[in-house]
Amino acid sequence: TDCYCGNVQFAFNGDVPEPLESFATGLAAALVERGYERLPAPAGARLVLNFIDREAPRPYRRSDKSTFVASIWHTDEIPDDFIPEAYPVLVRALSNLAVCVEPGRRARFLTPEQGNYSVEAHGDERQFLREIAERLAPLAESTLVVDNIFVPDLEPELWGGDEHTEALWRAGQRLEALGLLPAPFPIDEILPERDRRQLMRLYSMGGLSYGNLSARKDELRFWMSASGVDKSDLREIGRDVMLVTDFDEANEAMRISIPPGIEPRRVSVDAIEHWKIYREHPGVGAIMHVHAWIDGIEATEINYPCGTAELADAVAILVRQADDPNHAVIGLKNHGLTITGASLDEIFERVEPQIKRHVPMS
Repeated sequence: TDCYCGNVQFAFNGDVPEPLESFATGLAAALVERGYERLPAPAGARLVLNFIDREAPRPYRRSDKSTFVASIWHTDEIPDDFIPEAYPVLVRALSNLAVCVEPGRRARFLTPEQGNYSVEAHGDERQFLREIAERLAPLAESTLVVDNIFVPDLEPELWGGDEHTEALWRAGQRLEALGLLPAPFPIDEILPERDRRQLMRLYSMGGLSYGNLSARKDELRFWMSASGVDKSDLREIGRDVMLVTDFDEANEAMRISIPPGIEPRRVSVDAIEHWKIYREHPGVGAIMHVHAWIDGIEATEINYPCGTAELADAVAILVRQADDPNHAVIGLKNHGLTITGASLDEIFERVEPQIKRHVPMS
């Protein structure tokens, strides 16, 4: 792809181990070639390359959620059963991306959504490092939209939900029955208290879970599952299910209407994507996002991180281009599906027979 021309700054953090010295030098050169600027220290950098020891990963504790962290370590041989070994490392290192490197041979990537893919060296070290820089680019060049503005103005008659929140609950039950709802990842079991507080401060994140559901309430508002909750039991308004009322562009934040006196969770990071689709397509009544696949669909070309404006725009473009935007099935590269429909029940009836649990990685 073409080099990015914006002012993206990157930096290293941690000690580069001897087996990765050549890799680190070459990767820095590839990022500079792409148009990035290297800083001598991580403070102020948009992209931090955090070199870690897999056995005792030290996180880079960023002060700004707009900083993206890729944690990098080396191994003699990347295991076939990569996710169970690498995912705890990614979480302990408070990373947006994990990169495990077999020096001179290949690198394997893992995202918080469990997307994982490899880049092979094929004997061309310079091209290998350019391809890794290209894989890092969606982090460095993305804008997170994960802030929420909570307004305690939800109508009393909605404090207990309505027919649309009941539809979200039923859909969560059906996803559970299909085996499409991985359990929330046990952050409490692998992160010390200090790091849990860091996650909460930056992202209001209480757990890691995958997939989300939404249903249109009226012309401007929609109900959506919260972040980090058990999607198979969406019950409590303001905690499990949120009413999204608008996008505050100046503050890059979703506006959420909640009952008074409740300590809310944050809405799903994909709320900005759903907001764009609902506003552009009045005929869309519900949206489902799952980590599954359907063969033969149009898909995004770049695996932008969840919760970024760039991913939302990429999906919105493909929905717009679909033969029927009100009933579209869009693939997210190395990630899953976004599906629009008249209702969540209609979405299930239409696509359930075609869904495959395995998402192709590339």
